[in-house]
Amino acid sequence: MWNYIVRRTLYNIPVFLSIVFVVMLALRVNDPVSAQLGKNASEKQVQLLTEDMGLDQPFGVQYAIFLRDLALIWKPIEERADDQPATKWTRKVTRSWDQQLPVSEMILKAIPPSLAVTIPTLFITASIAICVGLISAFNRGKFADKTLMFVAVIGMSISVLVYIIIGQYWGAFLPSLRFADWPFQVSVDASAGSTRWFFFNPSNWVAYCMLPVMINVTVALGYDTRFYRAVMVEESQRDYIRTARAKGASTRRVMFVHMLKNAMIPIITRIMISLPFVITGSILIEVYFGIPGMGRTLINAINAKDFPVIQTFTALFAALFIASNILTDVLYALADPRVRLS
Repeated sequence: MWNYIVRRTLYNIPVFLSIVFVVMLALRVNDPVSAQLGKNASEKQVQLLTEDMGLDQPFGVQYAIFLRDLALIWKPIEERADDQPATKWTRKVTRSWDQQLPVSEMILKAIPPSLAVTIPTLFITASIAICVGLISAFNRGKFADKTLMFVAVIGMSISVLVYIIIGQYWGAFLPSLRFADWPFQVSVDASAGSTRWFFFNPSNWVAYCMLPVMINVTVALGYDTRFYRAVMVEESQRDYIRTARAKGASTRRVMFVHMLKNAMIPIITRIMISLPFVITGSILIEVYFGIPGMGRTLINAINAKDFPVIQTFTALFAALFIASNILTDVLYALADPRVRLS
């Protein structure tokens, strides 16, 4: 198994490097110097800031330096002696141009708020969708199946922006006018969320994350329910299901033991594919609800033309997609003995 993981990782290194290359090349179309200094900056100011940002160097040098700094982003930098001249290869702390903070510090601060939204979303969505898919498959063509699929289609047909507007107005703002103890908050205060694990406090999570999680679950539930129903309907027609029923197995045992166990391959596929999209798909939720997670940090960096932050977050998301694909294949082998890694 470890040989397979190492081999797949080596195969995906060129893919990762290509993604970083294309993103860096696309970003160079913009001019961050003018965005920082404005139109009335002198030529000397533009030259100094360009050199400080490292944009005066050839693109190949910028690409190589970023890859080096990305590999050593968590490693502390030793102080350089005053008598040692600085060169273009002298390593500095990778800092945000806009906030003047180390990018590694911004990542560590943004990951916990994102996890507070994405992990419950993924777990709740998968649990409800699998159960609904099982129920619909065993009641295929009946009133319960048609009703559940009708609700699922309606849920997936409405834009996430509509849910955000409805959730902010009906779920938070309007009830707060009538109930002083209403738990939901529309946005996170500037002073709140200053500590890294602020959103993992139960009361804080209910106030700031529960409503965004409910919106995310509502949006994703329609797609997942239809997928799991199709999987369960196909499994319900297998010979082992007929054999189990002929032996007198109860409906609950057939559903949650025989059928669910044999449907683990498509379930794992769906969950692992959804994992990166849940993280990147929370950008709108984080922006509209003021959650200082990875999505909101990335949007702010894009608006400010903050290249170091954009490049680092893009590399992190690319690594997440690649790791999820490799982990999916490994879970296949663990869930089904018939699958072999080769």
